[in-house]
Amino acid sequence: MYPITWARARLARWFEERLPLADSVTLTQRSVYIVPSSAGLMLSLTLLVLLVASINYQLNPGYLLTFLLAGCSLVAMHVAHGTLRGLTMTVIAPDACYAGAKSVFHVQLVNASKRPRYAVELAVAERPQWVCSDIPAQTSTRVALAWHPPGRGLHRLPTLRAHTAFPLGTFRVWSVWRPAAQVLVYPQPEASAPPLPIGLADAQPGPLHATQHSGEPDGLRPYRSGDPMKHIVWKKAAKTGELVSRDSVVEQHHTLWLERQATGLTDAERQLSRLCNWVLQADQLGVTYGLRLPDTDIAPDRGGAHLQRCLRALALA
Repeated sequence: MYPITWARARLARWFEERLPLADSVTLTQRSVYIVPSSAGLMLSLTLLVLLVASINYQLNPGYLLTFLLAGCSLVAMHVAHGTLRGLTMTVIAPDACYAGAKSVFHVQLVNASKRPRYAVELAVAERPQWVCSDIPAQTSTRVALAWHPPGRGLHRLPTLRAHTAFPLGTFRVWSVWRPAAQVLVYPQPEASAPPLPIGLADAQPGPLHATQHSGEPDGLRPYRSGDPMKHIVWKKAAKTGELVSRDSVVEQHHTLWLERQATGLTDAERQLSRLCNWVLQADQLGVTYGLRLPDTDIAPDRGGAHLQRCLRALALA
């Protein structure tokens, strides 16, 4: 890394670390920065040449053109700074995602002013891919940003940068913002994981018992919350309006425990990836399962809430 590049990166990191963490921020005069752009510098040089030529040749039209362009540039500087000043930005915390996938989150831009704001750009600071939007007067708009989290775990959203060059492009106005929101990243499910280790299922103590109900034929029982959708007898539900599930006359309850040792792998991340796949398989099949990790034991259960608990434990393992 070149010394200039290294010094620039260190300066940017030092500057960002001094910014407070906040999920909502209103840009003020102290948090909006402005410098001339390359086009603005060229315009300044052009105005200087015009001024010198007008003085040397006593050209009144030259004076008029020089000061007219200079006045427009000063007005543009004020308009550009006002485009961001007073803008309120609020981040909406993203949903959890899997490792290797993009995390998409939204930022709400609120314009309380009586004038519209044009060409407001927003991007992740580390790899700017600007998303441009116009915000009408006294209204708001929502901007979607995408970001690649570094890996599994709980990560704070990246530093964001707001930018505009409106109206003439002669000045560059920007602001930097550090959201406090975090995103949970699950392990990436193994693509070709083996089937569930059904051999690790433990039968619950107690004798086998029949599940025959009065008024229902063998193999059918009233629907219970959490029953897999594929076990519902839809033809009967269409005729009678009652939900009925398929069941065996003799039923024995089994509990499947998922743990690192059952994966047969030695690499910790690959173990978590396989466990993530198994958890998703078990939820899809409607199996009652539990999860055992070195620091966490999640009791056997099933359903969407149980799935989220298991995935969160795998993400933070």
